[in-house]
Amino acid sequence: MNNPHSTESDVDVLVVGSGAGGLSAAVTAAHHGLKVLVVEKAETCGGATSWSGGWAWTPGNPLAKADGVNEDRELFRTYLRERLGEDYNEDRVEAFLEAVPHMVGFFQNHTSLHFVPGAKINDIYGNTPGAGTGHRSVGPKPLNARQVRPEVRAKMRHQLYATSFLGMGIMAGEDLGKFLSASKGSVTGILHAAKRVIPHVFDLAIHRRNMQLVNGTALTARLMKSADELGVEIRVNTGAEELLTDAEGKVTGVRLRGPQGRYPVNVRRGVVLATGGFPQNVQRRAELFPKTPTGAEHWSLAPAECNGSGLDMAQAVGARFNTAGASPAAWCPVSLIRYPNGATGTFPHIMDRAKPGSIGVLANGKRFVNEANGYYDYVDAMIKATDEGAEVTSWQIADSRFVRRYPLGMAKPLPVPLTPYLRNGYLVKGRTLAELAEKCGIEPANLEATVAEFNANARRGVDPHFGRGETPFNRYGGDAAVGPNPSLAPLDKGPFYAVKVVPGSFGTFAGIDVDAKSRVLNEDGRAIKGLYAVGNDQANVMGGHYPAGGINLGPALTFGYVAARDLAGATGYEDEPVSSSTAGR
Repeated sequence: MNNPHSTESDVDVLVVGSGAGGLSAAVTAAHHGLKVLVVEKAETCGGATSWSGGWAWTPGNPLAKADGVNEDRELFRTYLRERLGEDYNEDRVEAFLEAVPHMVGFFQNHTSLHFVPGAKINDIYGNTPGAGTGHRSVGPKPLNARQVRPEVRAKMRHQLYATSFLGMGIMAGEDLGKFLSASKGSVTGILHAAKRVIPHVFDLAIHRRNMQLVNGTALTARLMKSADELGVEIRVNTGAEELLTDAEGKVTGVRLRGPQGRYPVNVRRGVVLATGGFPQNVQRRAELFPKTPTGAEHWSLAPAECNGSGLDMAQAVGARFNTAGASPAAWCPVSLIRYPNGATGTFPHIMDRAKPGSIGVLANGKRFVNEANGYYDYVDAMIKATDEGAEVTSWQIADSRFVRRYPLGMAKPLPVPLTPYLRNGYLVKGRTLAELAEKCGIEPANLEATVAEFNANARRGVDPHFGRGETPFNRYGGDAAVGPNPSLAPLDKGPFYAVKVVPGSFGTFAGIDVDAKSRVLNEDGRAIKGLYAVGNDQANVMGGHYPAGGINLGPALTFGYVAARDLAGATGYEDEPVSSSTAGR
């Protein structure tokens, strides 16, 4: 059923924000019979989730069990204890591990959010006890936007252009693999690319948007479709200004500002904050992010609306801001690209770093990290390796063979020309390593020595300094056709190319302190009645660590689900297991 956009001032649950956490809470609450309103201050929904890869870390999920993989939960605990160390919060981690398989089963069986299994996605630290080698993640099944009502579709955020091909998303895994094989002349890859690109061109002409939704856009679109089918009202261009409380401090409503002005909405059950954390709040970045003295030395991938408004409102009613943990943010290396219209795009270096034939170096010409490890590790190492007061930056270096086979940042492989990226300064080119170093401001002798040593080791398939290619995660991110190590190949065919890499993030880890049910805690550690925080608004359950891909979205979906069930007074888990006939449908 579809709920008309009423002007009634009372709802059971009001969700502020429309990323994975907020929409998960909204859909779950509506499924349990509650009247739900979602408000989003941007003109479109989805937040940072829509611009993400869409994969969620969901250990023990029922799609894995349907595929015959039934791991003991103690393996997940072991892995997280090893990776999180003193930041391991037993109550919240246990709540996550208990709820996550039920969350996946609930959405798969009862909503339009259908998943595909991450059968080949490995945990990042393969040498850590308990690490997984697949089946601990799920991603959204691709969706054609024609399946979403036009009124809802108009509220959906588009694919992030920097990570698209002409505005079309490419899904990690088989889809991406076939696109890359097209650059090597594979007939199958070329046909696959044509099958995807040609309809996309027609979609742009007819619908003025990408209609083949994958990754984060598919995740939020499926959640919005589910919300629409359950009668959830979604108001865009509507921001929350203030939490309303009674004499005892219970949250009873929210003061909103929208196209019709300022007005209050009363809530019978509670408010869920899901505004995306504070990655775009320059002042808080300056206070919390290392080697970011003004706050401007950081380029987040989150939308501008993720500016800490949820945290501000929560603190105004006594919530505790939790800044403990290993890191205040989910780091990601990014590069900046100038578009023809004068705007600056931010590109996340997710998959190029692991491909054979490329390395990352600092201005001193030396490597500093296992480039094929997680994006968090790359920036963490870059920050730590940079002297205090110096610009935190690095360069991703590759040879001519690499740039024709794989992406180097936003620059695409064959048949896409490199000329536009060279002309606007995104790519730097040098006939020799010394010439490249001079153009980039890299110490030339050190770069030549670094590459020479790397090449000698790469030919033997080893990386004695950083262990690149030693884990399943590294090898899967490489190229299986390259041996003896799929993540290593020499850089020996000029000319040479470089992209400047700077610190960025997907979102923040520091956040509003919550308990195992996502209830917001005050300075005394007591729950504030009627107030919940999910997604990047809540303090990260991983304690500021990044043990696996999808550790933002997995907890966001799960704790949104947990919060809504608590608001609905639900007890026990009623969903049935996912069978092989419904897995990945």
